Amino acid sequence: MAFRHGLDSQIVIVGCGISGIGAAVKLTKHGFRNVRILEATGRSGGRIKTGKMGNNIIEIGANWIHGPSEANPVFCLSRQYSLLDPESLTPENQDLAIGGHPPWVPNWFSSSGHKLTPELMGPAVELFAEVLEEGGEFSEQGGEPYSSVGEFIRTKVRQRAAERWQGDSLSCQSVRLSLISTLLKAECCVNGTHTLDTLGLGAFGLYKTLPGLDCTFPRGYEGLIDNLMKELPAGIVSYHRPVSCVHWQRVVRKGGREYPVVLECEDGERIPADHVILTVPLGYLKQHHGTLLSPPLPLHKLHSVQRMGFGTNNKIFVEFDQPWWDDDCEVIYLVWEDESDLVDQVSDVERLWIKKLFGFTVLKPTERYGHVLCGWIAGHESEFMETLPEQDVTHSVTHLIRRFTGNPTITPRRVLRSQWFHDPWTCGSYTYTATGTSLQDIHNLAEPLPQQGEQPLQVLFAGEATHPSFFSTVHGALLTGWREAGRLISHYSAPSTFQPTRSKL
Repeated sequence: MAFRHGLDSQIVIVGCGISGIGAAVKLTKHGFRNVRILEATGRSGGRIKTGKMGNNIIEIGANWIHGPSEANPVFCLSRQYSLLDPESLTPENQDLAIGGHPPWVPNWFSSSGHKLTPELMGPAVELFAEVLEEGGEFSEQGGEPYSSVGEFIRTKVRQRAAERWQGDSLSCQSVRLSLISTLLKAECCVNGTHTLDTLGLGAFGLYKTLPGLDCTFPRGYEGLIDNLMKELPAGIVSYHRPVSCVHWQRVVRKGGREYPVVLECEDGERIPADHVILTVPLGYLKQHHGTLLSPPLPLHKLHSVQRMGFGTNNKIFVEFDQPWWDDDCEVIYLVWEDESDLVDQVSDVERLWIKKLFGFTVLKPTERYGHVLCGWIAGHESEFMETLPEQDVTHSVTHLIRRFTGNPTITPRRVLRSQWFHDPWTCGSYTYTATGTSLQDIHNLAEPLPQQGEQPLQVLFAGEATHPSFFSTVHGALLTGWREAGRLISHYSAPSTFQPTRSKL
C-alpha cells in the first residue's frame, strides 16, 4: 500500500544533464508517475555538449569516456546504443590500465622554435610521472606532509633532478625542468584547477581510475544524451525554466495533499513537490547557495561546498590545411625555455595568458577530423581567454604556433574556443579536491536534506561533485543520479520508513 502511494510522489529534478536524466530514467522505469525535470537552458546534456567546426564534430564539453570497461556505466550504455568504434570495444582496449594518463605519442617544441628529441625529454617525462603517482598515495597513508600537490611535486622533482641529471649539461637540465612546468600546466587541465598549489595532497588519491584506454564518440557525446532522452516519457522536461529557490521544510497544500517542498521558478511558477533532486554543478552552487535554498544549507554542508574546488578547463580548437606535427603524433607539448623554475601559472594574466596553454591533443583519426588540434588551458588564464574577442584568440594562437615551430607562414583555417567559466549555469568546468578538503566533504555534499524526521529526503543532491571517487567525470555524474533515484526507490520500498503525505486537517 505504501509503495503504491510512493509511485505517485511528486519528484522534481533540477537540471537536465546526464545526472538528472539518469535519475529520471531510473525512477520512471521503476514506476514513478510524477517525475519532472526543470532545465534552465534550451538543451539537454549540461556539460556534455557536442558542436561543429566546419564539417567536423567537436566536443565543447566532456571529451572522453575515461576508463571504458565493464565497471563504467557510460561505456556500457554507449556500447548498448552502438555509439562507439569497434576498436574501443575490444577486450585489449578494456584491459589497459593507464592510470588516467593515456600513453599518447608526443611531439615537443621549444619556445626558440626547435623540435625536441625523445632522448632529451624522456627523463623529464619519467620523473614527472613517478612523482605524480607518489602524490596519489597520501589519501590512503594518512597525513599531509606538504601543503599541496604543487609543493610536493616541486620539492621531489628538484631533489631527484639534481641527483639524476648532474652529469648532463646545464642547458639540458634547464629544458627538462621547463618541460616539467608544461606538465604541471597539463595537470592543471586534468584536474580543472588554476594551480596545483590549490590541489590538496591528502585528498589527491581519492580520485580513482578505471581500466581501459580512454575513447571518444565518432558521432559526438550528445548521442548518449539523445538515446537516454528517448527512454523518458514524452514531455517530462521543461526547458528554459530556471529555478530561483527551493523552499523546503514547508507545508504546501494542493489538490487535497500536503507537500514539504515548493520550487519557485524565475518565471513565477511555483511547483509543489515531495522530493527534489538537485543536480546543479558545484560551481553554480558555490555562487548561488544563498538564494537557491530556503532555509539555507546546514553549516557543515555549506562549509564543504565552500572548501571543495571547482575550476575552469577550456579548449581552443585549431584547424589547419596541412599538419605541422608528425603523422603518429597524438599530443604536442610547448616548452617555454624561460620556465625552468617549475611554474604552472603566469605572472601577468592579461599579457601572458597564452603561456598557460600547455599544448594540443591531435584529433584522430585524420580521415574523420582533418587536421584539427585541441589546445588545453586551465585556471584564471583560461577565464581571461574567454573574455577576449575571437580574433584576439586566433592571433595569439597563430603567433604561438609560429614561434614554437619556427615557421612564420603557418596560418590556422579557423579557431573555436569553449567558454565554461562565463556560462551562467555552470560557472566553470568540474570539481577538484582543494587543499583542506577530505572525503567527508564529498559525503557532506551528497547528504540529503533532511536525513531524518517525519518527511525526510526533501532535497537530494547529485552530480559529479557528489561522487567520492569519480568526481569530475561523466560516469561519476551518471552514477550519482542513479544513486539518488535508488535512495527514493528504497525509501518507498521499506514500509517502516514510509511516511504518507496526507492533510493534517
